[in-house]
Amino acid sequence: MSCPFKREEIICLFDVDGTLTVPRQKILPTTEEFLLTKVKPVATIGLVGGSDLTKIAEQMGGEDVIKKYDYVFAENGLVAYKNGDLIGKMSIQEHVGEEKLQLFINSALSYMSKLTLPVKRGTFIEFRDGLVNVCPVGRSCSQAERDQFAAYDKVHKIRESFVKHLQAEFPDFGLVFSIGGQISFDVFPKGWDKTYSLRFVEEDGYKEIHFFGDKTAPGGNDHEIYEDPRTVGHKVSSPEETIEQLKTLFHL
Repeated sequence: MSCPFKREEIICLFDVDGTLTVPRQKILPTTEEFLLTKVKPVATIGLVGGSDLTKIAEQMGGEDVIKKYDYVFAENGLVAYKNGDLIGKMSIQEHVGEEKLQLFINSALSYMSKLTLPVKRGTFIEFRDGLVNVCPVGRSCSQAERDQFAAYDKVHKIRESFVKHLQAEFPDFGLVFSIGGQISFDVFPKGWDKTYSLRFVEEDGYKEIHFFGDKTAPGGNDHEIYEDPRTVGHKVSSPEETIEQLKTLFHL
């Protein structure tokens, strides 16, 4: 039995890290081929990543990612592309204001200066269009150091404790904290989570919106869109599981 919807009536949105790729690694050619030759002919497909477009392109095989997929939502959809064209862009700097941002950044840097970790590298704060990314180990760490921090964080809850501290410090700033990937967490205004991308999708009147993600528990950066009543949520733990669920969904 085939899917009851036409391609323009059903959309599949995918988280990138942990869902289509191993965290921070490039998509496997077999995964990409499956999405573009098997899924794309039967459903509209889009990416919803917390990273900026440069990082998404790095993982998804190059700058033409915005043409390969019907939608690409970088930074949770705060930078949005449809059929290769930019259709939306928001600025956290304009929304929050420089004064509050600096108070927040100074507090985060102060907290990190007191942390002792297995290693510390550089780029602890990364400022993007729609969010601030906070990374206790430093984003310039190697893959081995990234894996080491992820294992350490699992035991010592470094990011979780850090987020609790910042929530207590800035209760009135209207900020949301979202732990994703292996080494960092995102900070953005309330409502600027991955559900932000749905406003663009809704305009096109899809009958079903499917979302596939791995960080679907509360506090994970896929949680809000996974739980949203507008989506059919699919929890996955690897690219292989994403493919298996797609095969079942579309009888491929």
